[in-house]
Amino acid sequence: MRTDLLATLLFATVLCAARTLSAQDRLFVSAQLTPAGEYTSEIEGPAVDAAGNLYAVNLHRAGTIGEFTPGAGTSRLFATLPDGSIGSGIRFDREQRMYVADYRRHNIFVFDPRADTPKLYFHSSDFSQPNDLAMARDGTLFASDPDFARHTGRVWRIDRAVDGATGAPMHSARPMGEANGIDLSPDGATLYVSETDTREIWAYRIDGNALTHPRLVVRFPTSKLDGLRTDRAGRLFVARPGNGTVAIVSPAGDILREVQLRGKYPTNLTFGGRDGRSVFVTQVDGGFIEAFKTDVPGREPCFGSGC
Repeated sequence: MRTDLLATLLFATVLCAARTLSAQDRLFVSAQLTPAGEYTSEIEGPAVDAAGNLYAVNLHRAGTIGEFTPGAGTSRLFATLPDGSIGSGIRFDREQRMYVADYRRHNIFVFDPRADTPKLYFHSSDFSQPNDLAMARDGTLFASDPDFARHTGRVWRIDRAVDGATGAPMHSARPMGEANGIDLSPDGATLYVSETDTREIWAYRIDGNALTHPRLVVRFPTSKLDGLRTDRAGRLFVARPGNGTVAIVSPAGDILREVQLRGKYPTNLTFGGRDGRSVFVTQVDGGFIEAFKTDVPGREPCFGSGC
């Protein structure tokens, strides 16, 4: 009888584990990943390195970068930015250097692979506040630069140079709203920009330092827009703070799905995981990171793995 009881308990345990794994593997179902309150209300980033470690800014206090290792229960302090600097967007290049936008001091910092000491990569006093970043395959960096006071924005192109980087605002015939989320199409020819105030996503062709052929992709009727990322199929994933969702939009502008989140105010998102199909979302509402699975890998995780 004792043997039967043990067998029953073992079966129940295995069944429970299988159900938990099944729930985690379900597509477009978000679950909280890190404890509430770990990050401040300025939680942003996020980005995933080649080893699968997840990074976000403002762990416990402003000016820090947190690291969450797969399987860990909590984030740990990875790095602290120089006094007065506060991070926003984070991105990795193909060589696994990490770039961090410092909106307070108008800097872009770079970290060598696995190094925890930031180096100044680019600075301009002409920045309003570098916010989100997009990384091209060749290492070219694009930075959104919203001016929330004037309800305008720009995009900067930052190119590698022998002694660091050079950068300047990109030219566009169309005046931008509050440029916020930013990413490239899979072929690298189109730059997508979400505007917070207009609730619009615009597509531009990249021609050197010019953004040409502006095209309205989609306009949402309510809620502001924040971070934006693309997947290998060219779909756009955009955070909608206040709406508590990540919208998935086709390149033609069709809203394909709204992924319901645990928190109400998502700020940004990134792709990662072993297959590049995990979407990690930073949440002001609770100061945590949540995650869901999608059906197509993200654009950037495929830099090195070819997924």
